[in-house]
Amino acid sequence: MAPHGPHRWSWAAAIAAGVLITHSPAPPTQAAGPPPAPLAPCAGSRGLQPMDQRFIGMMIPHHEAAIAMAELAPSRAKRPEIKALAQRIQTSQSAENAQMRRWYRQWYGGDVPAWSWGGYGYGYGMGGYGMGMGMGAGMGMPGMGTSLEALKLAPDFDRAFIEQMIPHHRMGVMMASHAQWNTQHPELRELEAAMVRVQSQEIAQMAQWYRQWYG
Repeated sequence: MAPHGPHRWSWAAAIAAGVLITHSPAPPTQAAGPPPAPLAPCAGSRGLQPMDQRFIGMMIPHHEAAIAMAELAPSRAKRPEIKALAQRIQTSQSAENAQMRRWYRQWYGGDVPAWSWGGYGYGYGMGGYGMGMGMGAGMGMPGMGTSLEALKLAPDFDRAFIEQMIPHHRMGVMMASHAQWNTQHPELRELEAAMVRVQSQEIAQMAQWYRQWYG
C-alpha cells in the first residue's frame, strides 16, 4: 500500500514540473515513457488539505481543460482518428470528473470548490510548499497553459490538437502517478492508475500519428 500520513511529497514541485512540461516545446514524436518516480516526501506540506482532497480539486479543472479542447474536434478536426480520440477523451474524463465530484461530496461534505492556487496550499514560497513563481495569465489552474483560442484558430487543427494534448496528457500522467504515492482511498488510487494507463496509451497513439502525418 502506498505510504501516507506524515510522508507527503511536495505538490508544489509536481505542479512546477507540470507547468514546465506544458510550456516547453515537448517533441510530439516522443511517446509517454514510464511513469515518473514518486517525489521525495516533504515535511513542509504538513497542515495542508488531505492528499485526496487536493488531488481531486486539481485534477477536475485539468480534465475540464482537456474536455474543452476535445469539444472543438467535431467541427474542426479533419481526420476521423482525431475526432474519435477527442470523443473518447470527452467521454472518459467527463465520467471521471463526475465520479471524483461524488467522492468529494461523500468524503469532504461539500462540492469541489472553484480552482485557486491559494485554496490548495500554494503561493507561500519555495522554502515551504508554495510555488514562489510568477504565474502568467491563464495559469490559475493546472493544464490551462494550453491556448484554447489558438486551437480554435489553428490552420491545421489536427496538428495543433496533438501538439497541445500530448503535453497536457503528460502533466495529467505526472499528477496521477505522483498522487498514488500518498492516496488514502483505494478507489481513488485505482482511478489514478487508470488515468496513467489510458493517457499514456493516448500519448503513444498521438505520437505515432504525428510521425505518420507530419514526419
